[in-house]
Amino acid sequence: MLDGRRSLSGEVRKVLAAGFIALAAAAAGELGGDLTITVIYDNNPFDERLETKWGFACLIRGTEKTILFDTGGDGRTLLGNMRKLGIDPRSVEVVFLSHIHGDHTGGLWDFLRENGDVTVYLLKSFPESFKVRVREAGAKVIEVDGPRMVCRDVYSTGGLGRWIEEQSLVIKTAKGLVVITGCAHPGVANIVKRAREIFHQRPYLVLGGFHLGGASAQRIGEIVDEMRKEGVKMVAPLHCSGDLARKLFKEGFGKECILGGVGLEVKVKGAFPAEGKAGVDPGRDQALTWAEIKKNHFG
Repeated sequence: MLDGRRSLSGEVRKVLAAGFIALAAAAAGELGGDLTITVIYDNNPFDERLETKWGFACLIRGTEKTILFDTGGDGRTLLGNMRKLGIDPRSVEVVFLSHIHGDHTGGLWDFLRENGDVTVYLLKSFPESFKVRVREAGAKVIEVDGPRMVCRDVYSTGGLGRWIEEQSLVIKTAKGLVVITGCAHPGVANIVKRAREIFHQRPYLVLGGFHLGGASAQRIGEIVDEMRKEGVKMVAPLHCSGDLARKLFKEGFGKECILGGVGLEVKVKGAFPAEGKAGVDPGRDQALTWAEIKKNHFG
């Protein structure tokens, strides 16, 4: 009987070598990949295994760093849903808090007890006592005012809104911008316009709370039209969007409207090209580099 290690032909060895190189490149982040967003806290049901509760949180994977966007209203529900989905809290590297409201920050403290080795991006306007408590849990605090890079291809819009300040997360992908909102207190259409203004790229997907629970059908219809005019391809209204808004967005966007809740997973295939340059949508505006963005907005 031949020794399998010795019976490999030259061609097979080349294939295996190429496979090992590909795996090594993938581990080093050199190959293109998908963007995956998993809703782990929401008041809308979707995955019957998971607990629904008022609030919002989602996990973002496929980016340079694994990001927890908001933390829901309580840590027990957040961590319980993560366990049921097979998500290890220690895999999270960045926590991004959209705004100060408890249904988006309440789960943070239990989470930090599980994993304090994270960087927390929060608005500069957050209470100083909140920031001190985060640091005491072992996390690093980054205070956000204007647009800011979080990691490669991932940015904050900076604080928006007059009455309730909020930041949204923007991810530059090969298909366009992916915009994630917590509650969209500044107005979801305004956030989309601001993202396009900052990054000079058309929005592909807008996901999160749209804050339209009490809005009239006419106002919701106007917002649907505004987002269509801005070039939004897909929407996923969650959390505080409201049943009427979810219905009207479904009518306005058809199959490009994703209706879901806690446990929903949205995957953007081929979000990040192999060369690591996101934002190559043929229909885009002239996409800007981070250096250009800083120059435009900070002088």
